Amino acid sequence: MDDLKEVLKKQIVEQLNLKDTKPEDIGDDQQLFVEGLGLDSIDVLELIVLLQQEYGIKLANAEEGPKIFQSINTIAAFIEANRK
Repeated sequence: MDDLKEVLKKQIVEQLNLKDTKPEDIGDDQQLFVEGLGLDSIDVLELIVLLQQEYGIKLANAEEGPKIFQSINTIAAFIEANRK
């Protein structure tokens, strides 16, 4: 799963065009929204698209979003549990 986390960090930096952030700057448990990386609701939409395109995963329930997108660890766990 460590490989998945590293790939996710790179994908997030590229997908969200985080020019001042390097993948290695993102901690596995670091909060991604508000404080942490400071992502917002538009960024969530980009992450949902990333999950669909790269991993074939669709969010069945929008209410799960805040729990899934808390950190790299929570996204990686969601991908591992739902990967096809």
